[in-house]
Amino acid sequence: MIEWPKKNDAIGSVNRGIACESGLCTLCDSACRGKCETWLASLRGRAVLYPRDFGRTTSGSSNVTSVGVGYHALRIQGYAYGAHGIAEGGSRDPDYCKFPNVDVGASFGNEIKVKTRLPIMTGALGSTRIAEKYWDGFAVGAALCGFPIVIGENVVGVDRESVLGNGKITKAPELDRRIDKFLRYYDGHGAIFVQMNVEDTRNGVAEYIIDKYGDKVILELKWGQGAKDIGGEIQVRSLEYAKFLKDRGYIVDPDPDNQEVKEAYEKGALKKFARHSRLGATELSSPAEVQDNFMKSVEGLRGLGYKRVSLKTGAYGMEGLAMALRYSADASLDLLTIDGAGGGTGMSPWNMMQQWGVPSLSLHTKTYEYCKIMDEKGIKVPDISLAGGFNREDHLFKALALCAPYAKIICMGRAPMIPGYLGANIMGALDHDVREQVNGCWDKLPSTVLEYGTKAEEILVGWEDVQKKVGKDEMKKIPLGAVAMWNYADKLTCGLQQFMAGARKFKLSELERSDLMAANRETAEETGLDYMSDAQNESALSILGA
Repeated sequence: MIEWPKKNDAIGSVNRGIACESGLCTLCDSACRGKCETWLASLRGRAVLYPRDFGRTTSGSSNVTSVGVGYHALRIQGYAYGAHGIAEGGSRDPDYCKFPNVDVGASFGNEIKVKTRLPIMTGALGSTRIAEKYWDGFAVGAALCGFPIVIGENVVGVDRESVLGNGKITKAPELDRRIDKFLRYYDGHGAIFVQMNVEDTRNGVAEYIIDKYGDKVILELKWGQGAKDIGGEIQVRSLEYAKFLKDRGYIVDPDPDNQEVKEAYEKGALKKFARHSRLGATELSSPAEVQDNFMKSVEGLRGLGYKRVSLKTGAYGMEGLAMALRYSADASLDLLTIDGAGGGTGMSPWNMMQQWGVPSLSLHTKTYEYCKIMDEKGIKVPDISLAGGFNREDHLFKALALCAPYAKIICMGRAPMIPGYLGANIMGALDHDVREQVNGCWDKLPSTVLEYGTKAEEILVGWEDVQKKVGKDEMKKIPLGAVAMWNYADKLTCGLQQFMAGARKFKLSELERSDLMAANRETAEETGLDYMSDAQNESALSILGA
């Protein structure tokens, strides 16, 4: 088993707990005082790309790329000459071919294209309490940075203030709040998705959204996610709320109406209830039935007026992957998100996260293979979003190149939530009057933050950039989590530009699988990529005259 390093002395980052391949801790605490790489980037942006203490230190690489199969075992190519994808009006002159001129903007969609300023989107932020508490920072940050954000499943169903009439939602204040918060700062880049599961479908969420927001929202159907192969879950502490959720049609475990359960709760032995969603497609028994049901679902949404529909699928086996790809193509979906095992979650059974499903690299490799088969048959391949344990700029390059030209954007779940937590904690520590309102966890700024300053505009390096974008008056309304998100996006953007410049690719559409190498033979066999000393060997031999 590979043990990922918890500490990177070069950039000054430290993981609190066990480190994941992504670089995040296995358990990401919203109250964390630092300082993983993403946490630092949320304060300081692109400065975290470089080793610390310049002028009195030197640094050297420490990596584990030669061991095991995973995205860590891919190496990025660099080239000694050339420039590809130069923007119109540009030139191949070295004064133009600079890394800041690399275009990392992306687009996806069938007939209506969504444009993004960088090739990321969030994972689904649904009915978990943490998604609700820090939504303002997430949503405003995504809108300002210009990338899509996804409202996850069950938001309407768990909202005590929502109202159902004849079994259908007629009032959904929490869903409205989330959509409206993004749309307030939406400037034509990015998009807002709302995810649908069994309960959402039954509750008429799609009808509610189309009636109120029209085509401003993209609807995402859900087949699964990388963290689990059962429906979504949350925990609740109140017996009364557990009963409310059961009455709303959810599975609540243990049963809050059971007399022994009530007594255990009253005595303090039982403190929590788990709310679960249902499995989808249980009435279907073959791929043909799945296809028929899926096409009818999409047609129904189109009939309601939805111009843009997407699908998210999980780390199922090859049959599930093939169904998602082919049926999405047949339905002319705008995006298909494929989430590999190794990604994150707000709540999943822990051992299920560890043991079920196909890991991201293997799943995404087969995604490319199946997309190519469809492409060669003349089937229009849906635009692909890849998910499952991504956090850094090298992850973006690797995933987009691995599944080029079909992958258009990378879905990141836990990583872009960290700026939201951090900004709220800073805001609450600086102003105790708003600490409860913004869900800040700190009484005072920790030393890990104070080393950068005592004011928000000192601590958050992108403060002035955000203020320039929104204006001084509006800046007073911007949550600090959104400013921290700006910083994190700045680090990703700059880092990706640098990798692409080194590969002599000045547009994302120029990325190819040949821009990657396998760092070990096992990964080469799994992915079909050349082992690093085999890559370009034929060209090398021709130069040598061999």
